[in-house]
Amino acid sequence: MRTRQRAFSAVMRLCVKCLRVGRWRRFRLAWRLQQLWRYGHLCLGSLLYNSFTNSDVVLDSLFEPIYWLVDHVTRWFGVVFVALVIVLTSSIVAIVYICLLPLILQTYPPGWICWHLAYGHWNLLMILFHYYMAITTPPGHPPQAKSNTVAVSICRKCISPKPARAHHCSICNRCVLKMDHHCPWLNNCVGHYNHRYFFSFCLFMTMGCVYCGISSWDIFREAYAAIQTYYQTPPPTFSFRQRAFHKSIVYLWVLCSSVALALGALTLWHAALITRGETSIERHINKKERQRLQKKGRVFRNPYSYGTWANWKVFLGVDTHRHWLTRVLLPSTHLPHGTGLSWDHPPCVTEPRTPLLAI
Repeated sequence: MRTRQRAFSAVMRLCVKCLRVGRWRRFRLAWRLQQLWRYGHLCLGSLLYNSFTNSDVVLDSLFEPIYWLVDHVTRWFGVVFVALVIVLTSSIVAIVYICLLPLILQTYPPGWICWHLAYGHWNLLMILFHYYMAITTPPGHPPQAKSNTVAVSICRKCISPKPARAHHCSICNRCVLKMDHHCPWLNNCVGHYNHRYFFSFCLFMTMGCVYCGISSWDIFREAYAAIQTYYQTPPPTFSFRQRAFHKSIVYLWVLCSSVALALGALTLWHAALITRGETSIERHINKKERQRLQKKGRVFRNPYSYGTWANWKVFLGVDTHRHWLTRVLLPSTHLPHGTGLSWDHPPCVTEPRTPLLAI
């Protein structure tokens, strides 16, 4: 009896010992894993430690691959957008010459025929000229070599002096003088040397679309009504040429109306910016500066604004009354005022302003 009790006690002590050993091993394994986690976290923190790091830096780092993808996709799609503009514009011009022009010559009086021929071809010439100049003219870049250029800051990406009103374009991977924005429809940056071409293209393209939309309104209504009868029973006896004519007119009016609304809004936006003497980027910078000075009870003044009328003269490069015809209403390749590196007093502005630098 005692032998059995001793054997049972020995077995129980052995089981308790095994449980204690297993529990200790599990605890030791968990402790080692915790120490490894702390050590790895410390190593990672020591490699990535930066006293200037904050939530904005972390978010920018996380979104850097997305920014890279957008920049490269935009650069590649720029060629597609330029081709799309050329194809759509060519299709509208072809419809006007094939469908609308014969009707104008047959039905309109001689005075209206001369008006349509003169205005239509002048508008088309201005569109083609300014679009070609906008996509082929470099916007202007700061010199890469050492020079005596006055700089207001250092570009963090180019690591080179950045003049006033210059900004870095992540798509072109260069600093652009008086940068407004990167336009995918031009596959080019809008800057100091091609800003006028870009705005003129937008303006004349809007005017051309409005002109086509108004001129084809009556024909559009007739063509749309004819298309609605295609599905009647029995169907009307329209030939293939008549059906193609109806669909072409509807396509022309819908496309021109859509472009006139979208591009017209963009043109008005840029006209307001030109009136204030600032670019799209400077609008955001000046807005923050205006709010900052307002809190201190001070008034912000844009150093590059010379007044509404003078801002337009500086932007268009109008120095004399004759320039309104030769430089605005006719194609002109004249250069803008200044070099984009320094902003001296324009000769067309009569009232001098105190020169300031805006960073």
